[in-house]
Amino acid sequence: MDKDKLKHTHDNGITHSHEGGDVSHTHDIPKIDCVTKTTYRNTKTGEVSNEKVEGPDIVQDVTVQITNKGLEVFQKVMNQVMANQNPRGGTELQFEYLRKHVEPSLLNQVEICTSVPGKVPLHPTKLNILWQKNSWDQPNLQPWFSDKSNHDKYDWYIFNSNWNFEQFTKRFDLPREKCVVIKNGIEEVQPVITQYKKDDPIKIIHHCTPWRGLSVLLGAMQLVKNPLISLDVYSSCEVYGKDFAEVNDKSYEPLYEQARQLPNVNYIGYKPNEYIKENLKDYRMFVYPSIWEETSCISLLESMSAGLYCITTNFGAIYETGAEFPMYVPYSNDYKSLARKFAAAIEASADMLHDSGIQDHLKMQQNYVNRFYDWGAKGQAWTRFLRGALNAK
Repeated sequence: MDKDKLKHTHDNGITHSHEGGDVSHTHDIPKIDCVTKTTYRNTKTGEVSNEKVEGPDIVQDVTVQITNKGLEVFQKVMNQVMANQNPRGGTELQFEYLRKHVEPSLLNQVEICTSVPGKVPLHPTKLNILWQKNSWDQPNLQPWFSDKSNHDKYDWYIFNSNWNFEQFTKRFDLPREKCVVIKNGIEEVQPVITQYKKDDPIKIIHHCTPWRGLSVLLGAMQLVKNPLISLDVYSSCEVYGKDFAEVNDKSYEPLYEQARQLPNVNYIGYKPNEYIKENLKDYRMFVYPSIWEETSCISLLESMSAGLYCITTNFGAIYETGAEFPMYVPYSNDYKSLARKFAAAIEASADMLHDSGIQDHLKMQQNYVNRFYDWGAKGQAWTRFLRGALNAK
């Protein structure tokens, strides 16, 4: 078959070919509208310039913010896109674990839809379950949940955190008797890190999507002066598939380029979850200045399980996920101020990593996560729930 005849361009501008023959496919990947702004700020005087300025007291502030239109497109179209991109984000990983740890005989008797009502058609005879992982404030969810006549369409609503459960029940008057909280889980991360010795290098890992706080973290790293500290950035849009990344990573290229240029930052890009877990042992800290209202946080749980000291905000359900173990920096939408606070938190944490009290703290942290968030235990919780729900049907 002539390869040139198979070469084609989609509406989004992606041109490619199917060498094995043309097949039915969808690559209508949305471009998420963003606004990029770069300024140069004198940390001593506070003076800000839109023109490039250099000097020992100058930091570069790069912000890439999703516009309201972009956020609407992201939330409305993402689930359609994900069906064709084989993503490996938090929702998909949790579904993989569910299938691994719960008997197929039980799962075959229910229809589970994740987050967006109607994404999976309601089944006429099975129990219909909405496994809610998205936040209450997403525009594509609010019309459905605001209409109380929809609430009886699902037999059960499963929430991934108490925070998320409270948001939906309070804001939409969702019937609490149809709601259950079964938190996200992980499989224990091995191997774990060794005990830190004073004056050893301190490597930080950040492996969240770029719109969740990378700009704040890069701002913080410009203020970190400890020469032992370095940051590896695995942030990318590719977690949602290569085609999605091809369309949308361009918007975040200014952030990626800033990461490449900073002397204490290494930009690595996307690596699959298995790679991240295998290499967490090489890091000392996980730093996540979240500006995204998380309903749970898998990357935080995995970092805690590996024994990393964690620094994050208290935004959304993160404080519930991490319990008393991370260092929490109060969330603020003043991102420059937030970056300064994270820089101070990183420096302070690095100074005390060798302390025996911190080592005890991290061991307790690992035990906590591996006991309460292990997917073996979550599988048992799901099994008990499903058996009870099916018996009550």
